[in-house]
Amino acid sequence: MTKTRRLEDLWSHIHCLGVLADTGSYTAAARRLQISKASVSQRIVELEQAAGVPLVRRTTRSVGLTEAGQSLVDQTATAFLRIEEGFSAVRNLSEGPRGVLSVTAPVALGRQIIAPLIPGFLKEFPDVRIQLDLSDHLASLATEGFDLAIRHVAGVPDTHVASVICETRSVLAGAPEYLSANGTPRTPMDLAGHNCLHYPRRSGGATWSFESRAGDKRVAVPVRGSFTANNSEVLREVAAGGLGIALLPDFSANQALRSGELVEVLPGWLVVGDYAERLYAVRPYTPRVPLTVSSFVSYLRQAIPASAGLGGPGKDAS
Repeated sequence: MTKTRRLEDLWSHIHCLGVLADTGSYTAAARRLQISKASVSQRIVELEQAAGVPLVRRTTRSVGLTEAGQSLVDQTATAFLRIEEGFSAVRNLSEGPRGVLSVTAPVALGRQIIAPLIPGFLKEFPDVRIQLDLSDHLASLATEGFDLAIRHVAGVPDTHVASVICETRSVLAGAPEYLSANGTPRTPMDLAGHNCLHYPRRSGGATWSFESRAGDKRVAVPVRGSFTANNSEVLREVAAGGLGIALLPDFSANQALRSGELVEVLPGWLVVGDYAERLYAVRPYTPRVPLTVSSFVSYLRQAIPASAGLGGPGKDAS
């Protein structure tokens, strides 16, 4: 005979069900709750045993809630949100940021810009632990359990809140020995005679678009080259090796430009429509911003332009 569980013993189980409903997978729920996947599964089983009805509908490809499970989540979600907000408000009265902050960022940007800044942040806020996931996959923050995404994109979904960290720009660059041997382009059309190293796009053939700094001319140039890569660090290194001219985001190019390893090409023209022009911090919408999130975003907005030589701090956007 199954022992009847006291309702107060099941609060964490009900919360676990709500997180599972929000994330859509046991793995993502375990990551958000900072427990093992097996623990999530065990809590759901115990909750179903206590409730006496199935709460989760499991298939080989997905996890969903039964009608009873969804009803339980709907009726308790507001209460758990109020508990979270109330506790955060009380804790913030006397404490600084603390707890685990789960962050996702693109590989090149994360390695070159975000990772070097993390030691300084953690020294300033020793009660915070950061979990950094580097992936060029555009993660769903809600379903994959991330608190924050750092993204170099043209725009963000209306369902999320975004803060502009700084402005960025695209840079054409080549190694001095390549330009000495092959000539330096004077106009965008001169690129047709050069080995152009580019980031592959789904649209097929590569076309680089330019606008004069005066804004009175716009040119689109089909380009060809012997090498493509879906990582700007790799493109930078191959260009530095003297193979050709690469189109890079400034956060990948700046250090090599400062050292003379690369030289900027066509500085009188603006590259448009290839890489994004802003760096964003993106978070799921919540009525109250967690202090760890707001502190980390503020830190990045001050530190990134200063350390990487990118554009100045931006404004909040939603």
